[in-house]
Amino acid sequence: MRLRSKLTAIAAALLVAGSASATDSDPNNPSCPASPNWSTNRTMQLTPLERNGQTVLLAEGVIDSDLPGRLQRTLDGNADITEIWLRSPGGDALAGNDAGMLLRTQFPGIVTRIPAGWACFSACNFMFMGGQLRIIEPGAHFIVHMFTHTGDRTAIRQGLEGGGDDAVELIGEIEQSSAQLATEDNDFLIRMGVSRRLLREVMYATSAVGEGETRRCLTRQEAYDYNVANVE
Repeated sequence: MRLRSKLTAIAAALLVAGSASATDSDPNNPSCPASPNWSTNRTMQLTPLERNGQTVLLAEGVIDSDLPGRLQRTLDGNADITEIWLRSPGGDALAGNDAGMLLRTQFPGIVTRIPAGWACFSACNFMFMGGQLRIIEPGAHFIVHMFTHTGDRTAIRQGLEGGGDDAVELIGEIEQSSAQLATEDNDFLIRMGVSRRLLREVMYATSAVGEGETRRCLTRQEAYDYNVANVE
């Protein structure tokens, strides 16, 4: 998971909300809004609160390495939490994976939800998929990385906004590790009950994106077809 961890940490640091409305389309990633509502918290904040007679946990901000431990302590200390509502630009991929595994193995009854208008990107995807029951509301955004550009040095350099030596190092790691990354993603999806076609047809599919695209927002139909969302 080291490769995706480095990728998503850099992506979270670089993706800053602009002045455009969240409803405007991103010209570089036309399936997604220009300014996704994925929270500006530098570390994910976990906030239990009452909504419609039940206790939900708001999980908002960048996924950091300490998240799985904080998540477990929060859920252990609030046994009445029934849902986790996610809003995140991603972050530490290993922590996102661990958080997803934690939910599936120790708290399988908890629902994960992306509320309308909120966005869940990159490492957040894997935390979300840890829910046995998963809801993506109309108007919510499940945004995946497009790993088809891992071998494109120009696209990576532009994405890192001239990251210098760090970009060169990252390019080398990406080119050497893409097969391993695909295997890890494949194994995780199998364990979460999500269709592996998500990798083949979207995340790693050249035909799924246009020139220069780095992100893809699933349509509601795709979310159900791939079993990313499994509750209406």
